[in-house]
Amino acid sequence: MTDAQRFRDLYEECHPRVLAYASSLVGRQVGEDITSETFTVAWRRMRDIPTPPLPWLLGVARNLTRELRRHDGRQYALAAEEAQRIIASGPHVGDVAADVTEREAALQALATLSDVDREVLTLVAWHGLGPRQAARVLGCSTATFSVRLHRARRRLERAIDAAAVAVGVAAGLSRDSRPKVTVKEH
Repeated sequence: MTDAQRFRDLYEECHPRVLAYASSLVGRQVGEDITSETFTVAWRRMRDIPTPPLPWLLGVARNLTRELRRHDGRQYALAAEEAQRIIASGPHVGDVAADVTEREAALQALATLSDVDREVLTLVAWHGLGPRQAARVLGCSTATFSVRLHRARRRLERAIDAAAVAVGVAAGLSRDSRPKVTVKEH
């Protein structure tokens, strides 16, 4: 197989997930630029790309994002904003009021977390990486990533509890009818 064919296969397989990851870090428009640059790097280093390629590509995208932020100095959209757009485009089923308050509580909770916690959680929950692959993206050991993930989940649970109470009170819900958002362990 030629390098050109390998690259086409790599692009078709990984482009949507690299774009989703980059967009979750910097918003859709800049995420598209980061994704393009990521695949430019991949083309130049085609023979160096490990198997599976996705963690390596996400690591490149992460480094490009960090470099962009370092040089540019501007603030970019938070992952919560992108999550809100994604959630808003999904189907609505069941009790709309409960869904809205639950979603609002989850987004408020996510927005209170540090960038590091949000990135750890989104690598697993939104981008579907396992701890080993996510650790490669972040450039740390699997054990270190697992500890970070565990701690981020605990902080998210506490933030969700606080946000659920605030959203429920604002929506006029009784304590029993306030949203109950849970964080899944894998």
